Amino acid sequence: MTTLVQLSGSGSLHRQIYESLRTGILSGRLKPDIRLPASRELASELGVSRNVVLLAYEVLVGEGYAEGRMGSGTYVASSLPESMLTASRSGPRVRPELQAAAEPRISAFARRLDIKKGSPPDLGPAAPELRYDFRYGFADVKTLPLQALRRLAGKRLRAPSLNNGPAEGMWELRQAVADYLSRARAIDCDPDQIIIVAGSQQGLDFVARVLLDPGDRIAIEEPCYLGAREVFEAAGAELISMPVDDEGLVVSKLPPPSASLKLVYVTPSHQFPTGGILSLGRRLELLDWGEQTGAYILEDDYDGEYRYEARPLEALQGLDRGGRVIYLGTFSKVLFPALRLGYLVLPDPLLPYFRAAKWIADRCTPPLLQEAMADFITSGQFESHLRRSRLTFASRRKALLSALDRELGDKVEVQGAKAGVHVVVWLPQLPVRRVPELLERAARLRVGVESVAHCYASEPDRAGLLFGYQSLTEDEIDTAVSLLARALDEMEGGGSARGAPL
Repeated sequence: MTTLVQLSGSGSLHRQIYESLRTGILSGRLKPDIRLPASRELASELGVSRNVVLLAYEVLVGEGYAEGRMGSGTYVASSLPESMLTASRSGPRVRPELQAAAEPRISAFARRLDIKKGSPPDLGPAAPELRYDFRYGFADVKTLPLQALRRLAGKRLRAPSLNNGPAEGMWELRQAVADYLSRARAIDCDPDQIIIVAGSQQGLDFVARVLLDPGDRIAIEEPCYLGAREVFEAAGAELISMPVDDEGLVVSKLPPPSASLKLVYVTPSHQFPTGGILSLGRRLELLDWGEQTGAYILEDDYDGEYRYEARPLEALQGLDRGGRVIYLGTFSKVLFPALRLGYLVLPDPLLPYFRAAKWIADRCTPPLLQEAMADFITSGQFESHLRRSRLTFASRRKALLSALDRELGDKVEVQGAKAGVHVVVWLPQLPVRRVPELLERAARLRVGVESVAHCYASEPDRAGLLFGYQSLTEDEIDTAVSLLARALDEMEGGGSARGAPL
């Protein structure tokens, strides 16, 4: 009998016993009216206290899976429905003859989602397989101020906020963000214009929900951040791809007022992924276009804090006098992605609608997280961290550019190195169709890189790789680029990297 009771090691002991017996009942291995082991006997064989077994039996009886019989013991219930007796976790949840009728009745929004993609793969467990990972978005734990963050969060935990805060965010964090943006990004706003969101992705989703109806037309950079494209497509918007060059979005190509665009999405401080920085002339031209068309301009300033050849540019929002710019910022790039903390700076007329959208979405971003971040900013530690990380990433950027030049020379063209924590590396001699092969060969050498192709609505006309250098040291960058060059050489020579020593 006890072979049917397997302790999973997850959860309390009585819950593990309950789950194991319940599974046996539902699978039919434990038939109706069969007597369960005596509590003392089962406790002895499992090495647990009798009270643990009694508690498990009590739950089974309470939920109708078992019944107690006076003076006789505990038995599998005799009145379980046949459908429950034949059910199993590995079997179909719907009978085959009813499968067609059981197809979900979903919304138009759900039909627009790419359910094959779902959530991104969990890269954590796979990371040890890659000794050198250039894939974009990874934080470097060695450079993070985790001790300071732990100390501040611990202080707040001594007297935590136990109730929901305002949907738009805790006042002290909005005040801290407004002050910081004024100092660092020349953004003209007050705390009332700020809404705290669970990362920039939620901010994008709110913009789509509040501003767009299915069929509305928006302009979007080509190439661009895939997460933005997915949000707007899911909203049913018609996306008009706009070209970019070394100065970012080519504003002169935007549609005229007669096109009735609702929104233009732009990354002016460091175009994603190509790295172009929108010039002042184009910024003013874009703002003028917004005022003429009545369209809103969504400024995604995902890593504007990092610029290496000059002071960070003032945000587009700071130049806006017509109330057309929605500014989206995040702490993910300057701290770590799992923080899931960002902010929107909104024109006054939009504020009531975004507050309502935030309220119905999640009531509020966790107050403890907001309070600790507010303390981190107001204490000056946030900007101290920024200054240190700028120096660190500038050194890593220099190491990457030197390694690419030394190892690959004229085989590559580097774009977007003046700001941010990534570059695009074009491979003019490599056919686009062979990029997956290069990624596979690099992975065999324990080097992680990603294609730039996922940033394009259609296949790019040349092969390119996206290099995020935020999480690698200078020595690691040197070694990784050398290994990548080796993979390219072997492709050109028809060799194999499989047996390469590491």
